[in-house]
Amino acid sequence: MIQPHRSHSLYVFFLLHRVSGLALALFLPVHFYVLSLAITDPTSLDSFLKLTDIAAVKIAEALLVFLLAMHLFGGLRLMAMEWLPWTDWQKSLAAASLALGLCTACLFLLSVF
Repeated sequence: MIQPHRSHSLYVFFLLHRVSGLALALFLPVHFYVLSLAITDPTSLDSFLKLTDIAAVKIAEALLVFLLAMHLFGGLRLMAMEWLPWTDWQKSLAAASLALGLCTACLFLLSVF
């Protein structure tokens, strides 16, 4: 049986915000490791950066940008829900946050290829 709050249309956006935050938290140590290579071992950094020419890595980067944008716009939507009185147009804010996240990732993907 589905819980009543899970059948609400904004529950999907809550999940997307939560999953994007977890994925970004998992990515952060990898990012810090790569940044540390710039200081400790520049030749390893150069060989690691050659991987970014692979199309699959570019798509993964676009997915990362999408997750970042979704977390950003989802957080803004969440603040609007917390600070503003509830109205039906907040569902439009959720749709706008998804659209802005998708547009940001698509623009990034277009600039990469």
